[in-house]
Amino acid sequence: MNNELFEALNILEKEKNISKDTLLEAIKQSLLQACKNHYGKNEVSNVVVNIDPETCDFEIYAEKTVVEQVEDELTQISLTDARMKDPKYDLGDVVRVDIRSKEFGRIATQNAKNVILQKIREEERKSLYNQYYEKEKDVVTGIVQRYVGKNVSVNLGKVDAMLNENEMIRGETFYPTQRIKVYVMEVKDTPKGPRILVSRTHPELVKRLFENEVTEVKDGTVEIKSIAREAGSRSKMAVYSNDPNVDPVGACVGMNGARVNAVVAELGGEKIDIINWDDNPALLIENALSPAKVIYVMADDDEKTAKVVVPDYQLSLAIGKEGQNARLAARLTGFKIDIKSETQARESGDLLEYESDYYQDDEYYDEDSYDEGEYGDEAGYDDEAGYGDEDAYEYDQEAYGENGEEYSQDEQEDPSDSGETDD
Repeated sequence: MNNELFEALNILEKEKNISKDTLLEAIKQSLLQACKNHYGKNEVSNVVVNIDPETCDFEIYAEKTVVEQVEDELTQISLTDARMKDPKYDLGDVVRVDIRSKEFGRIATQNAKNVILQKIREEERKSLYNQYYEKEKDVVTGIVQRYVGKNVSVNLGKVDAMLNENEMIRGETFYPTQRIKVYVMEVKDTPKGPRILVSRTHPELVKRLFENEVTEVKDGTVEIKSIAREAGSRSKMAVYSNDPNVDPVGACVGMNGARVNAVVAELGGEKIDIINWDDNPALLIENALSPAKVIYVMADDDEKTAKVVVPDYQLSLAIGKEGQNARLAARLTGFKIDIKSETQARESGDLLEYESDYYQDDEYYDEDSYDEGEYGDEAGYDDEAGYGDEDAYEYDQEAYGENGEEYSQDEQEDPSDSGETDD
């Protein structure tokens, strides 16, 4: 039994995750290559290499034809030499002649070694690619190695991934040995090993983080229907419960916001709004515009457009800072949303009926604090420059996939009262 070879193969199998059969095949090919180099032949079809996988003992022999006069030492043997092995041999018979690998020259041996090493590298690269290809579209934990220009090299265990600058959250900085969670966007097979691209801005990162934190999401009881994200600032996430006894928003928020806060902390304080999903587009859009209150929604499911009317004092809240709330709502729902205040809607004739006592019933209304000059026609919604702009609301399927979301770590409301977790 070849103990040294046997132990070496076992170590390689464990460390490199390469099967012993593959390694034995590599050794076989290397010995055949050594024979080619030793005899100066391009073809050694008559050479046979046998390796016992249990003991790692091997033998090499050439099948030679018995002839009167030898012209090729590798394929032929003289009748005299053949009868010295066995007197029964005659012309035309095939004789097995052992080949001693120890007699191979230095160059032949070196080439055989290179064949084995090359095979090991190929199999190791293939094994790593398969291992990390399974993690594509998933979240993994990595350790920051160093900055490469403005990009960051992140170690994922056996390979380094590249976090490009445009896939980082704005303003986020890292230090060596820092542990971060990243979303694996793509795994490519290259001659130098798998090339892995990761992201911190992808909407799916939020979804995967909630799957890790929320048991109901992981087991399918609560389903994340859609996510819209502006990384580092705000996200909106629409959730739906397949169990009528489970509150989807409450499940994602957790006791005292524990679950959502864990996700927010991982994302560097990014605010996350969690809303209830509804198959009714009008109700979904109303929920998506939270925390703003909505008077009226008219949605065209075929054209994917919607007109929304909000109280005058809620217009700024519905639009959000720099249009963020309205923009995320549009991405979350897939509708182009045109937001108008009640006054604007009345003037344009979009709102035909309106309850005169609406504001009295609305807890947010404060007659003294309402300033028509601040929230009226002049400072409010502008049809040309505001959020009727199709570009501002067009849902980007490729960029955001099926999801979109966000929650405020600083300001939390009771999830049982509303599907809004951020003001």
